[in-house]
Amino acid sequence: MPSLILGLIREGKIPPDKRVPFTPFQVEEIHQRFPHVRVVVEESPIRAFQDREYRALDIEVTSDMRSCDILMGIKEVPIDRLIPDKTYLFFSHTIKKQPHNRKLLQEILKRNIRLIDYEALKDKLGNRLVAFGRFAGLVGAYNGLWTYGKRFGLFSMKRAFECFDVNDLKLELRKISLPPIKIILTGGGRVGHGAMETLDSAGIRKVSVEEFLNRTFNEPVYVQLSSADYHVRKEGGHFNREEFHKHPERYDSTFLRFTQVADMLIAGAYWNPAAPVLFTRQDMRSADFKIKVIADITCDIEGSIPSTKRASSIDDPIYDYDAETDTVKPPLSSEKFVTVMAIDNLPCELPRNASEEFGRDLLDKILPALLVEDSEGIVERATITCNGKLTPQFSYLQDYVEGK
Repeated sequence: MPSLILGLIREGKIPPDKRVPFTPFQVEEIHQRFPHVRVVVEESPIRAFQDREYRALDIEVTSDMRSCDILMGIKEVPIDRLIPDKTYLFFSHTIKKQPHNRKLLQEILKRNIRLIDYEALKDKLGNRLVAFGRFAGLVGAYNGLWTYGKRFGLFSMKRAFECFDVNDLKLELRKISLPPIKIILTGGGRVGHGAMETLDSAGIRKVSVEEFLNRTFNEPVYVQLSSADYHVRKEGGHFNREEFHKHPERYDSTFLRFTQVADMLIAGAYWNPAAPVLFTRQDMRSADFKIKVIADITCDIEGSIPSTKRASSIDDPIYDYDAETDTVKPPLSSEKFVTVMAIDNLPCELPRNASEEFGRDLLDKILPALLVEDSEGIVERATITCNGKLTPQFSYLQDYVEGK
């Protein structure tokens, strides 16, 4: 089998991302499992795993990555750092025709780069094989609880990024002291499960939809909602999950019945732009709208939640939203406003844990296909560009590349 050099590149996007595709011990495992592969690591002052941690395991750390056959990172690679004629794996954020990354895709094609996007690595049924969703949910829910504590002066705990790891974060959750509030959690995938993990660790009890809507509690509780819980067919009849995913425009939202009894929303469900929004700005202006804190893990700007006007950041995590004027206000500036947490890179707050879990999935589910044989077409289906052209499954991006 031909020898290969696999490179872990330094993250160049601003703000910097501390995550890595593989931890030092995982690189050691790659060398053991794939003897024809040698991994080199690009020098980085910001990586969660420091250069010396790789060197301690006799892994080469260098400033020159031109000898690598395959280059792996996390976020988009700055255009001036793209090396022609290589294979790259990273989150390109191009497959939804994101305008800010059009030039990146144009340059990738121009430089004859084979681009494999982590987001497109799926099994034959279309299920994603690698993702940071669990940590987005885990940190997003933690930040939501932190925000609620800040808004009402109830308790204080470390920010998530100040925690060494997920165990440290869960110890912080013991500091929480909440009144009998009601919390909505949307989503049932990786994000939803991560958020549940935080809420359960905080000792917040999960209740049914019926209990949430109709009962009064003397302790904080949360409900986890699936799409079926807040959508109804316009023409009547039962909710059909397959139909909803293919034709969400055939459904109306009934989410308002939850906003009338809930104090906080943790939004972790994928939203299709063709689907109804959860609620409108006009709904938020109503006296019946009770929610005061929204942790929008999905961070869909101008999407299903009107108060998500912009992404927040790890350094500046929250802002207030004034539904009367539809504007962003300084955080915690008025009781009339809704406080929003909409950090768009949540897993970066626990970069070591997030990297370890992501790398484990890459090692077990992707590297055999990438480095040995792609018998199930996993890598092929995720390849956006090859030989200077879009691959057939991504040919729909041609007008995007051409700027049309």
